[in-house]
Amino acid sequence: MREQAGQSGAGGKPELYPAIEPFDQVMMDMPGGHRIYVEQCGNPSGVPVVVLHGGPGGGCSPTMRRFFDPSYYRIVLFDQRGCGRSTPHAEVAHNTTWDLVADIERIRAHLGLERWIVFGGSWGAALALIYAQAHPEHAARLVLRGVFLMTGEELDWFYGGGASRFWPKEWAAFRDIVPEAERGDMIAAYHKRLFSDDMTEQTRFARAWASWESALAALEPRGAGSPSGAYARAFSRLENHYFINAGFLSADQQILANMERLADVPGHIVQGRYDMICPPHHAQKLHDLWPRSTIKILARDGHALSEPGIASELLAHMNGLRGVSLAK
Repeated sequence: MREQAGQSGAGGKPELYPAIEPFDQVMMDMPGGHRIYVEQCGNPSGVPVVVLHGGPGGGCSPTMRRFFDPSYYRIVLFDQRGCGRSTPHAEVAHNTTWDLVADIERIRAHLGLERWIVFGGSWGAALALIYAQAHPEHAARLVLRGVFLMTGEELDWFYGGGASRFWPKEWAAFRDIVPEAERGDMIAAYHKRLFSDDMTEQTRFARAWASWESALAALEPRGAGSPSGAYARAFSRLENHYFINAGFLSADQQILANMERLADVPGHIVQGRYDMICPPHHAQKLHDLWPRSTIKILARDGHALSEPGIASELLAHMNGLRGVSLAK
């Protein structure tokens, strides 16, 4: 399967590496009362790669293990604070971007790793960039998908009506449960209800928030249905918490303003041309400010990791890095 993974299978879908189980799973105690689920898969002596999931609040999935040759890579996945298998579930206290950056460093130190490849998509791409800017000495290279830069422009596009012009029916379902007088700031309107004392109201608005994003993730929606209440509540509360706080960044364009910190860090950007959640001009801005980056914009793909072109490109790129040194 080493050479076959990444080739197209039936229906043009890429063939991921076979499903594997972790060789190590731990719950790490972190400051602020959080416990973080961390797993390792693949080759215990292999080249380390850490996977940063999206959201915030999305959690890792077994499919994410399958983008890497398990005979070559030591694959590290973890559920960020408040989501997935990490506890306490849906908790926003002591849950900021900088808490997550510190958690990544604690995981790296716990595993005894000096440098690793950082692989992330959507919010995971933003977190990868912020982490690497804070600790460039430990980021051997970045592999990013569906670039999100945590800017007001991006949030206004998705929650202020830009994307709604392409998905009006789905936008109406998201918008219409909010009183008309509050629709000028949908993030604030949802925040009020996602953090209310009424669990029924929380769950109703959590499902609506998660469904709006899910509907736009792929060019051809796969009919996954309404997300479960538990998943939707963690995903929606955490996303909303981060977005209403502008990602806990000190400036709106902080990631782009600090790109000189990645002058010596190579990276590869994979972006769908028709990404309705994170429009591709942000990925292009990032590439233009990052001399050691390459970019591949896929002509027929949207946002999701599961988009055929995106999945194939990520597989091919990770296969191409086999044998590439992590040395500075």
